[in-house]
Amino acid sequence: MQKSYFQKIALLATSLALFVVVLGAYVRLSDAGLGCPDWPGCYGHFTIPQADHHVEKANEAYPERPVEAAKAWKEMSHRYFASALGLLIIILAIVAWRNRKKPGQQYLLPIFLVGLVIFQGMLGMWTVTIKLNPTIVMSHLIGGMATLSLLWWLSLRQSKMFVPHSSYPTQLKPFTGIAFTSLIIVVFQIMLGGWTSANYAALVCSDFPTCQGYIIPPTDFKEAFNLWRGTEIDFEGGVLDNTARVTIHFVHRIGALVTFLFVGWLGLKLIFGSGVPALRKLGKILLFMLVLQVSLGIANVLLSLPLLVAVAHNGVGALLLLTLVAVNHAVRPTSQI
Repeated sequence: MQKSYFQKIALLATSLALFVVVLGAYVRLSDAGLGCPDWPGCYGHFTIPQADHHVEKANEAYPERPVEAAKAWKEMSHRYFASALGLLIIILAIVAWRNRKKPGQQYLLPIFLVGLVIFQGMLGMWTVTIKLNPTIVMSHLIGGMATLSLLWWLSLRQSKMFVPHSSYPTQLKPFTGIAFTSLIIVVFQIMLGGWTSANYAALVCSDFPTCQGYIIPPTDFKEAFNLWRGTEIDFEGGVLDNTARVTIHFVHRIGALVTFLFVGWLGLKLIFGSGVPALRKLGKILLFMLVLQVSLGIANVLLSLPLLVAVAHNGVGALLLLTLVAVNHAVRPTSQI
């Protein structure tokens, strides 16, 4: 079936959102999140200050953060692409509203996405102005993943991709609860991953499967999951002690184990228990993404968080999430939004 103009924009926006999520991970993991200490510009410019007098003026304005061109370009590139995504979502909402009277045209979700991407932009601003507050950083990550997931859901529901039959197969009904639970588990695991990264806890345990030599290390949950520490602290590099960081890292590992077992179970059920070719294919993709994601997580520990592997871990996490969105779409009647 030929794609409509709306469907093409939705798929383009989904692809761009995935790129922005991965680029954001690259910026964060290369310690360039504060490459530009102001917002929306960079040292008062909408490009990077390059002339000597501009650099000198920028260094005088922000003596605690002198200009580092490489980091500044990474940060501004992310802002440029995120702005392009926001513009594309606005266009998508306009097209959806104009076509709202056409049968099957969704327009409420595109309008909601406009509000979400505006709020996401505010979170990006606060990430800089509140100096990498972990709660804001994690919320910014989740906002990006939510934008990506909803764009993909919109594309799937509008185009009816991965729909097994023209009529809803009743044997798929038992899969809806398992698929939705798997999606929630992965969302929480992504949140834990964001919290681990935002608190610089990824390298606190350099051994596996133990953590600093312990099967169950000493923990401090109160300190580890204190969600708000004010706005005056510079959080770059982290502010938590060793025990709190170990707690975060250890909980993320437990979450990975739960995710592997439950989502793996779903993948096997889709392959061997659904009886639907489209779902068997999704099950195989799901298992592949799951094993790859866990392998990348272990590699991050054993190889001391190489940038390429760490960014890939974020990217495959996003792809795992998108696969689960597709599974949830496939096991639900297309009449249900």
